Amino acid sequence: MATDMQRLIGTSEEDDEEEMDMDVKEEDDDEEENGEKHGRRQVMVGVDVCTAPSSSNNNQFQHQQEIQEQAGTPGGGGVRRSRPLEEKERTKLRERHRRAITARILAGLRRHGNYNLRVRADINDVIAALAREAGWVVLPDGTTFPSRSQGSRTAGGASSMVTSSSSHMVSQQTPSTSLRGVSSGYRSSVEYNTCQMKGVFMPTPSPYDLSPIAQSQPSLVEDGREQTEIQSHIGGPVDAVSDKQIADVPPKLPERDFSGTPYVPVYVMLPLGVINLKCELIDPDGLLKQLRVLKSINVDGVMVDCWWGIVEAHTPQDYNWNGYKKLFQMVSELKLKLQVVMSFHECGGNVGDDVCIPLPHWVAEIGRINPHIFFTDREGRRNPECLSWGIDKERVLRGRTALEVYFDYMRSFRVEFDEFFQNGVISMVVVGLGPCGELRYPSCPVKHGWRYPGIGEFQCYDQYLLKNLRKASEARGHSFWARGPDNAGSYNSRPHETGFFCDGGDYNGYYGRFFLNWYSQVLVDHGDRVLSLAKLAFEGTCIGAKLSGFHWWYKTASHAAELTAGFYNPCNRDGYAAIVATLKKNGAVLNFASAELHTLERQEEFSEALADPDGLMWQ
Repeated sequence: MATDMQRLIGTSEEDDEEEMDMDVKEEDDDEEENGEKHGRRQVMVGVDVCTAPSSSNNNQFQHQQEIQEQAGTPGGGGVRRSRPLEEKERTKLRERHRRAITARILAGLRRHGNYNLRVRADINDVIAALAREAGWVVLPDGTTFPSRSQGSRTAGGASSMVTSSSSHMVSQQTPSTSLRGVSSGYRSSVEYNTCQMKGVFMPTPSPYDLSPIAQSQPSLVEDGREQTEIQSHIGGPVDAVSDKQIADVPPKLPERDFSGTPYVPVYVMLPLGVINLKCELIDPDGLLKQLRVLKSINVDGVMVDCWWGIVEAHTPQDYNWNGYKKLFQMVSELKLKLQVVMSFHECGGNVGDDVCIPLPHWVAEIGRINPHIFFTDREGRRNPECLSWGIDKERVLRGRTALEVYFDYMRSFRVEFDEFFQNGVISMVVVGLGPCGELRYPSCPVKHGWRYPGIGEFQCYDQYLLKNLRKASEARGHSFWARGPDNAGSYNSRPHETGFFCDGGDYNGYYGRFFLNWYSQVLVDHGDRVLSLAKLAFEGTCIGAKLSGFHWWYKTASHAAELTAGFYNPCNRDGYAAIVATLKKNGAVLNFASAELHTLERQEEFSEALADPDGLMWQ
């Protein structure tokens, strides 16, 4: 084990030392080149000095003149001064000092500005990040130009081109012709990987990623029709567009939100307690009046929770959909549409909960005998809000696994309301994946004393998740890593108060990276399993998943609140790419619970929380 650690550490140090030595070698070569010129000047001066007192000796003068010509001829076997060892050491020290300053600058930008700079970033990466933050578009080859939003303000002005290979900026004239046919909502894979955090956002794609000649003569394609535009060559005359020089604009991705049209569908959330614990519709006459009002103002439809604790309340696989049948029929008669939420969590105890709907009674009975079916914190406190993901494949629910329970429930719903699927009344099914129906750990439970802006706690201490962690650590070859962090603070701690989340803390060490990767992968795997079953149960119908926005402590290096919630998203890593890839794999829509209006007041009240809901939204 010690040998493996030494190999890992040694490899990293060797890579850094090798890269530094290459830089030093380049500088040594430059200085040796300058040294040769300096040596030639010294030889020439020496010849002049020596010839002054002995000008009468022609043979000696001719001999010295030959030495001068030989030393002054490049590549002609001239005298090359050997650099002293002390000077080489000084050069290496200067290079180390320069690299240390650069490393501190880059570390500060990553920690305090959320700039997504690679490990071996250089000045070109910094300039590109600053340009993108200012709203410019910087292509991978260094070509830089203003975005559409700046086009009207900078037309006729000067723009800058950042060239990665030569590290210099060239002033150029901004093209005056506007670009058409480029989808502003589409990004290529290169652009997606580079727009992960603040300062690296690329507003629009561009057809400029071509050869220098083609850059001056773009031809764009829109909706299958070729459109040609005449554009000024940068620093040159206006040329006609060639049919061969066509920028390949990727086709626009399929969307459900009517992008590109003036229409935005609007759904209204029904009250959480519209169905009581007996699965009866509460106040149908009053609800009908409210639905008619919504219809009169052209609302598209309503969203409603189908609570697992109501439908399958008393006996496994005994489903009672009576109240929902009446509700759906009422909505259908008013020509409204439905978005239905498969709610596998309890209601009550969270912000905005005005009713109490627990998990099914038979699940609670199992939980009293085996409390490890619920998420557990380091102190052993259980959270019965939803089932632990550790039992997804454990037959602890009356002979069924948690995944089988979820699938049976969704399949029953699909069969019971087949007519509403067939006629399109049910337009989407949002699948509950965790507390509040969101794909996250219950890291911030109010019932356990959490208050904003606390960092929360890891929720992986039930026996099933600990067994999973033990297997992962043994597979890694470090069985002593089968534990949770012991210096991660408590629910209401601040990042700088903990040894795990503080700047330079254990979260970025070997164990910290292993644990956080495992912790977040359990979340991704759970979402993938449940969504794949939902895709099977609701084939042909749009499915969705809800993601919560943990924006507090977003401006710190560790992003502690996100880490405890299961989003491995520190300043130097994109923790949402794997989640979004899972949604795409299963054809699911992302419903992002972004910052609400009251969080603005919270930001003023807790200014030290370093929250950045806008930055999280952009990411």
